Amino acid sequence: MGKVLIVANLKSYKNEIEAKNWLDSFKKIKELNLDLSQKEIIICPSFTQLFSFFSYFSSNNINVKLGAQNVSPFDEGAFTGEVNAKQIKDFAQYVLIGHSERRINFGETEDMILKKVDSSLKYGLKPIVLVQGQENIIPEQVKTIAYEPTSAIGTGNPDTPENADAMAAIIKSKTKDIQILYGGSVTSINVKSFTAKTNIDGVLVGGASLDAEELLKIIQNA
Repeated sequence: MGKVLIVANLKSYKNEIEAKNWLDSFKKIKELNLDLSQKEIIICPSFTQLFSFFSYFSSNNINVKLGAQNVSPFDEGAFTGEVNAKQIKDFAQYVLIGHSERRINFGETEDMILKKVDSSLKYGLKPIVLVQGQENIIPEQVKTIAYEPTSAIGTGNPDTPENADAMAAIIKSKTKDIQILYGGSVTSINVKSFTAKTNIDGVLVGGASLDAEELLKIIQNA
């Protein structure tokens, strides 16, 4: 069994001061003496905070990885307002692609998601592709998929561990050598019920990760 992945999506929150307070609280992870040998932690702040998080984790020797919440479907060039994979790679190793909020609010299509995956892989980023069901396309070469039922995103009503595990099993039956995360109203109370399941390799934490203390509890309990 590989490491349990714990991915924190801070969404479109935290200005500079709020981010600094979050980081100062999260820094307590060094004092907790947690056994992280079988856990991999990935924090995904907004684009404006990627450099701050990168610098803070590096200077304080905090062993977590960084991910971006999105990536341009285009390479570098005359695409005003876009942040491309080459730029992201300076600070992060992972990138979230296809979140339900982007599919719904920004009209992202399967074709656009495939372009984002291709661009990410070109520059050595590891895409975490989010799907809402087995009807979504799982791009080739992607090794990490997050299953996030839309009914559970930001609602406080997570899927049952049994249903999530069943969906993970279906996805794995179609794709070899893939990790499946569960995302949707994950908390420190329910996280173990998901990570204990056979086909679930980790969790994608949304709203709960905005509280650094709660995220530390999730990491501890996963």
